[in-house]
Amino acid sequence: MTTPRPSAAAATRTLAIRRWRLAASLTALMVCVYFGFIALVAFKPLLLASPLGDGLTVGIVLGALVIVAAWVLTFVYVSWANRVYDPALAELRAHHEDEQ
Repeated sequence: MTTPRPSAAAATRTLAIRRWRLAASLTALMVCVYFGFIALVAFKPLLLASPLGDGLTVGIVLGALVIVAAWVLTFVYVSWANRVYDPALAELRAHHEDEQ
């Protein structure tokens, strides 16, 4: 087993940091969306009970938007991983295999 070149190790570390930053940012955004909704439930229940139509309230719409936000943020991460992370990781692996 060989020790990876310093540049390969640095590139792997940089890629891992980029992935971690994106994941942490998206997680923080989802936490804000979710706990923002929970804060509205706790502190502004009358606002959430406001009707928008027959059987439809602000709370129902915002609750659905929390779910949609989770899907959108998941899509953002998966599309970034497919466009950036996976090809970069495959390139690093290919260079590592070429060196062996």
